[in-house]
Amino acid sequence: MKFLSDVEIEGIFQAFSRENPQPKSELDYVNPFTLVVSVVLSAQATDKSVNAATAALYERVKSPRQMVELGEEGLIGYIKSIGLFRNKAKNIIGLSKILCEKYGDDAGLDETRPFPKTMDEFLQLPGVGRKSANVAMNVIYGEATMPVDTHILRISKRIGFCNEDTPETVEAALVKKIPEKFMQYAHHHLVLHGRYVCTARNPKCESCLIEKWCKKNLL
Repeated sequence: MKFLSDVEIEGIFQAFSRENPQPKSELDYVNPFTLVVSVVLSAQATDKSVNAATAALYERVKSPRQMVELGEEGLIGYIKSIGLFRNKAKNIIGLSKILCEKYGDDAGLDETRPFPKTMDEFLQLPGVGRKSANVAMNVIYGEATMPVDTHILRISKRIGFCNEDTPETVEAALVKKIPEKFMQYAHHHLVLHGRYVCTARNPKCESCLIEKWCKKNLL
């Protein structure tokens, strides 16, 4: 297994930043609350499938109280095209009730309304794990977090960042190795790279922006 040097990691993120200075999440959302809903829905599902399902949902529902009033069966009518939709509907109604109780009926309706801010607060919501909490904290508040999805889990070893095998250990390794100045957008850069360039099968090495630094482990 070959690993990247500090200089190579610097070069990789400089290249990413030049190409796309402020990458965004590909999930569609209208406010902090709907972002959390979309993140919960995205577990074991593509962003594209989630966006297709929530386009109509977010025309009707924008707050926790509206989601509670919609109810599980009503929500299922919008999200049944997404995998694990029944369990996700149960979790989303559950987290919406908690938000209403702890933060108010309009929690997360916009950036001025009360809403969870810390990892511990997000982890109290049904269906929200560490990765989802990291996404919410990064996208809503601009925190320098490292949510590790299947793409990052896979390419971290291939490119040469680390040789870890779990989301938690990969997260810790990347946070330690990636310079702080790149951290706000680092996970977006890596997700997009894994999704569109460094794909599981037939990675596009010939057109890869960071090919000269990549260690090509396990290729």
